[in-house]
Amino acid sequence: MAERRPIAARSTGWAQAAARWLAGSRVTPNQISASSMGFAALAFGCLWLTRGAGPSFDAALLCAAALFCQLRLVANLLDGMVALEGGKGGPTGPFWNEAPDRVADVMILAGLGLAVGMPWLGCLAGALAVGTAYLRELGRAEGLAADFCGPMAKPQRMAAVTAGCVGGAVEALAWGTGWALLAALGLVALGTGVTALRRALRLIRALSLPGRGGT
Repeated sequence: MAERRPIAARSTGWAQAAARWLAGSRVTPNQISASSMGFAALAFGCLWLTRGAGPSFDAALLCAAALFCQLRLVANLLDGMVALEGGKGGPTGPFWNEAPDRVADVMILAGLGLAVGMPWLGCLAGALAVGTAYLRELGRAEGLAADFCGPMAKPQRMAAVTAGCVGGAVEALAWGTGWALLAALGLVALGTGVTALRRALRLIRALSLPGRGGT
């Protein structure tokens, strides 16, 4: 059984109730995993449309983007709960557990880059996010424990993006500027870069331990 990211929300009443309901329905864990890409695509669309939409419309779009980012995380939470606690896991589960996450990361961060007029920074943040996941899975392929260390793992990235969107909505209505979004994207890019470096160093140290047979 694959190791799971420690998430406090997994033990909450609403998550347990939602997982039980989904487990009793015809919805599969893979479909829940795939839905995270749909929520990410909606977040991307909202962020993209904020370019010159006007203060009120910008604020509404940014609030919607924040909501879709959180729904993406809810899908990421419930797919594993339905698969494991609900007993509906299947042989293709590992693919659907990982691949949609990488697509969702890139779409949301690229959308944020478009929203601030710096698509290169959004793409860089997305690439770094994919890199952190790659390093985690590389470690697992080498027989190591999954490394979910931060400071900017997926939950922290989405928290920063969500906060940036909400702050950007307030900012759009009050001043019509976009500093909150830029600050969120810069923080995510920098923090994800630090996370990738930290995971790489931890992986190198673990692979270098005596008895692993490395060179």
